[in-house]
Amino acid sequence: MRSRYCAFAIGDARYLADTWHPRTRPSELTIDAALRWTGLRIVDTVRGAAGDADGIVEFRARWSGLGERGELHERSRFVHQRHRWWYVDGDVAD
Repeated sequence: MRSRYCAFAIGDARYLADTWHPRTRPSELTIDAALRWTGLRIVDTVRGAAGDADGIVEFRARWSGLGERGELHERSRFVHQRHRWWYVDGDVAD
């Protein structure tokens, strides 16, 4: 999760695509260069440890840009397959 946040922060779309599960990965991924990611707080984790097949990470990521500030609050789902963790999808909270 933290590595994906860092990829968003530095605009590394390739890393994001490479860590997105092929079943749910979008065909194109565009990162909004006008947004600056300014902080990440992990709120909760469910499973996701060594030996688990899946996991959930709830996080809040702060951003600023275009004269605004905001926060993305999401519960992300990950699966462990082929010796690595893959982002599957997430539910965005209000």
